[in-house]
Amino acid sequence: MPLLRAAIIAALLVLLGVLGGCSALKLGYSQADTLVFRYFDGYADLDDAQSLHAKQAIAAWFDWHRRTQVGDYADLLLRIDAEVLADTTPERVCTWWDEVRERMDRGVDRAVPAFAEIAQTLRPAQLEQIERRQAKSNVEYREQFLQADPQRRARESAKRFADRAEWLYGDVTRAQREVIARDIAGSGFDPALAFEERRRRQEDGVRTMRRLAGLSQPAAEAEVRGWLQRLAQSPQEAWRRQSDRQLASSCRLFAQLHYGTSAEQRQAASKRLRGWAADLRGIARDAGA
Repeated sequence: MPLLRAAIIAALLVLLGVLGGCSALKLGYSQADTLVFRYFDGYADLDDAQSLHAKQAIAAWFDWHRRTQVGDYADLLLRIDAEVLADTTPERVCTWWDEVRERMDRGVDRAVPAFAEIAQTLRPAQLEQIERRQAKSNVEYREQFLQADPQRRARESAKRFADRAEWLYGDVTRAQREVIARDIAGSGFDPALAFEERRRRQEDGVRTMRRLAGLSQPAAEAEVRGWLQRLAQSPQEAWRRQSDRQLASSCRLFAQLHYGTSAEQRQAASKRLRGWAADLRGIARDAGA
């Protein structure tokens, strides 16, 4: 996953409570700027001047996010909560995903000027460091997601989906895990194509950063935005088709899983959503939003 989008998504995952629920959300958000900085520094090995600039830019981004975005996230969670006790449809699930993606894109867009400015200062040795780090991450990615045995790969994918479901609903039953496993086994996912797209995005990102040296700030931002557009709409047609199929499949699976949840599981989901929303409102309130 390219650096800019991955760092923003990392921050939003912390924001949404992956550290363990409501009690950890505020603590996690307060540490998210450090997480994002370490993510960038781990890839590019920033020097002192770059580190200072990056820390200031990240702090400014989170200040903007606390004041203008966090309350909106709380509203979104409460709107989802208003529906979580009833059945849903794949189309409705995809609508919620579109709303989340819109907010992620807004955060990424806000980060573009600072990212372009800092990326212009990266030296050739640092770009080579990014390529080495990407190569290492690709080995880890293959081990985690692209096991040679298709059955094992499907089992691992089903386990990850079930774990995410438990994050929302609490314990997932054996029957529900079987629903997940059957759906994922028949999804038609092509891991080789996914890995090819991953590599394309990485190479495109490094090429983009190499082109930034010597550009004016507006031209550098335009280059970065072009790269982001190619992330949103891959030039690889086969990947676009698979991505669309996988999104539709995921929305269908979640709607099917939700249909089979018990009243207790839905109540657990509602409690989590309301708790996260309350913590987000607290973060926004502390920021003076």
